Amino acid sequence: MFSFDRRTLYIITIVLFVVALMQYATDTERLVSLLLTAPGVLIAITFHEFAHGFAAYKLGDDTAKNDGRLSLNPLAHLDPVGTLMLLVAGFGWGKPVEVNPRNYNRNISVEKADAIVSIAGPLMNFILAFVFSIIYCAILKFAPSFLYMQLGQIIIKMIGYTIVVNIGLGTFNLIPLPPLDGSKVIMPFLPLNVKQWISANQYIFYIVFLVIYVTGIASWIITPAINAISNGILSVATFIFGL
Repeated sequence: MFSFDRRTLYIITIVLFVVALMQYATDTERLVSLLLTAPGVLIAITFHEFAHGFAAYKLGDDTAKNDGRLSLNPLAHLDPVGTLMLLVAGFGWGKPVEVNPRNYNRNISVEKADAIVSIAGPLMNFILAFVFSIIYCAILKFAPSFLYMQLGQIIIKMIGYTIVVNIGLGTFNLIPLPPLDGSKVIMPFLPLNVKQWISANQYIFYIVFLVIYVTGIASWIITPAINAISNGILSVATFIFGL
């Protein structure tokens, strides 16, 4: 049978990373944008993975805690390839948080607990996007002169990129394809035979995942969702500050 494991995925993504990096090397403006995006990427991935571990811990599984993943230290959560891909290619991932479903309390089913743990990461990204939107609007409202300073321009751009990265990471991970979080979120709602087929054929979804990214279908699918979420969050933030 055809085998498509994580190492294969890494090899392909490294190739994509090198191609993307070559494009940045010839464009100074894009390279500066890359540097300003880096803090947002660290924040987005760190809080995303922390949220997975924290949700699992609250549901009775202390695996993430024992692995040192209930931490906001980026070094505990960053996957080198996934982080670089998020920086230069627009999609990426952190080091997966290990969970042991047998440790969940039995107040809810294992599938529902897995869904809660999975959605915690994207939800945290949307919360962060809202928080940084509030900060963004607060600066526009109460310190507009700060934006005329070079430091102010740098900071406001970094905040803007942090908002965009968090919304992008949260939305991307909700695509219902393994290994993304969205696949576990929808699992409780699927018929048993479909669940069994997905579990037995996950390698197919890795291929589908790469195809929709390389062909641009992923962007076509999630861009409307990203725009809708961005507009919603910014609309609330600007309403709060009367902008």
